[in-house]
Amino acid sequence: MFPALIHTITYLKGGIFGVPLFHKRESQFSIRTPWGLSFPPAYVDTHSLSRRRKIYSQEKGFRYQSMEKPESDVAIIDYLQDAPLSDSYEAALEALSSLVRQQKHGDQKTIGGKYGKLDRMRMYLKTLDLEERVAGLKIIHVAGTKGKGSTCTFCEAILRESGFRTGLFTSPHLIDVRERFRINGVDISEVKFLLYFWNCWNQLKEHETEDLPMPPLFQFLTVLAFKIFVCEQVDVSIIEVGLGGRNDSTNVIEKPVVCGITSLGMDHTETLGNTIGQIASHKAGVFKHQIPAFTVLQVSEAMDVLQENARELMVPLKVVEPLDSKALNGLKLSLSGDHQFSNAGLAVSLCKTWLQRTGNWEKLFQKDNREANLPEAFLRGLSTAHISGRAQIVHDSSSSISHVSPEVAETSGDLIFYLDGAHSPESIEACAKWFSVAVKGNNQSPSLVLSSSHNIENINVVWKNGHVQHEKCNIQEFNKISKKILLFNCMEVRDPQILLPRLVSTCASSGTFFSKAIFVPSISTYNKVTSGTSVVPSDISSKDLSWQFSLQRLWERIVHGIDTDLLEKSTKMDGAETSPHREFLYEDASNCSPSNGYFACSAVIPSLPLTIKWLRDCVRENPSLRLQVLVTGSLHLVGDVLKVIRR
Repeated sequence: MFPALIHTITYLKGGIFGVPLFHKRESQFSIRTPWGLSFPPAYVDTHSLSRRRKIYSQEKGFRYQSMEKPESDVAIIDYLQDAPLSDSYEAALEALSSLVRQQKHGDQKTIGGKYGKLDRMRMYLKTLDLEERVAGLKIIHVAGTKGKGSTCTFCEAILRESGFRTGLFTSPHLIDVRERFRINGVDISEVKFLLYFWNCWNQLKEHETEDLPMPPLFQFLTVLAFKIFVCEQVDVSIIEVGLGGRNDSTNVIEKPVVCGITSLGMDHTETLGNTIGQIASHKAGVFKHQIPAFTVLQVSEAMDVLQENARELMVPLKVVEPLDSKALNGLKLSLSGDHQFSNAGLAVSLCKTWLQRTGNWEKLFQKDNREANLPEAFLRGLSTAHISGRAQIVHDSSSSISHVSPEVAETSGDLIFYLDGAHSPESIEACAKWFSVAVKGNNQSPSLVLSSSHNIENINVVWKNGHVQHEKCNIQEFNKISKKILLFNCMEVRDPQILLPRLVSTCASSGTFFSKAIFVPSISTYNKVTSGTSVVPSDISSKDLSWQFSLQRLWERIVHGIDTDLLEKSTKMDGAETSPHREFLYEDASNCSPSNGYFACSAVIPSLPLTIKWLRDCVRENPSLRLQVLVTGSLHLVGDVLKVIRR
């Protein structure tokens, strides 16, 4: 393989690699470059370019740099000098936002005239001269309802630890769109993202027609992923399906090395069908003729459909048992939750088959002849893989009190967020089980932890709404009073009448009860792509909170068995009315009548930053209080919380 040639303008005050900075006033997002088609191919014959690069150097002021290591940004950064990279990155995000289609979920209206989605995808790849190169990628293709991202993450870590250069494409992103593209376990840099982004954008824009318009957002990101993995010369590409499988944009992959299907459940029914069998049929669409495939234990209706599709394509389909914890040799899975053993077992089978079919298993692990033992590289991958927003625990350092030592704040914390983007009935149940186990790691009892030196006289513990009241007690030492708070939102296409009862009942079966529930709108808008540095909107006067109030009504009905007529407040609230009073955390659960628009067991707060501030203020003002906040219902909400608490 010849080294890549990077061309650039000597002084890049207007942009990078000959790309002028994108300006908002340019409605067509047209970025012109010295080349007729934006950039030259990422990998070209150095001999054929030797004459041309000399001409470019003399006449156009270009310089070139040979990059022996694709992962190095040194050659690129060397030319950036004082270019305003952040402005250029925000310009790319604005261009991406223009690709968001204002379609309702389940809308099957064709985009792009006479061509279907997969036909358009093939034409986009052809425009970018990627057809043959994508066919040369050694791909692991993973579909499923829940666990796709975790399984792909396990696969990436295992194969990276085995010595391979990895490319991982997942969705959605939580904070920054670059999270979707990982090279060797690291999000692609802004510099490289801009290079590949404008390369794809300009060429597709130049070839745009009525029948082949610019691709919608996910199709563009899928094409961009293929571009990145080809140019970065990855050894293995792990591709997560976006939605479904059969008609998904990623299904232009014709000959993957191996396919996987994670646990199936009822989700995206407006697009995939109203039965588990119909959903399984869509997922089985990733099967390719005689290409081996693996799946986990499924309900019988789903398994029957998968096996039928496999037989039609002569696919050797194997069912994988959850990974036995004993196989980890004393290590722990890096991703929490019992359901992760199923994802880990699938990842192990996918990676082993990938290694065998690419001729690498015998080379690397010929000494590991015993089937019962996992290679050391597999163990390292399973114990170090990381994915944000899934069973993630974050101790909020901003809420720490001044007299608490950093060690104590880190190990216990006053405000702890438990983040999981579960949004289907099956995943919300797995989330509830994980949360119930995780909170017990910080508590010896559900609400009050006492040390062995306590001198307690005539203690009367009254359990009300998760709050412990003490009468005539003399406690010399005590730890935190722990309260479990639910911070929830979900998209309107989800069914909260299934999600919330499943969450409450699963937690209750493990002895975990929420003191309060808070319902907030997400910061993220579904028609704009943002980054971790994007401005957080502060105007809450125009927020429509009708969906959050409907969630609150449902919550009160679940918790108390009553159907209340909640008085929805005007969206124009005074500052004092936008968050609950401090006593809200300690109110008696029996007080269920509206008080200033708030119920004893729940509240609607009009913005997420205001919610985080209120939670932080609560623990700062009460040193004995520990709030354990479960954030779930939406990956958008989880990403927004991470964005706010890390600022």
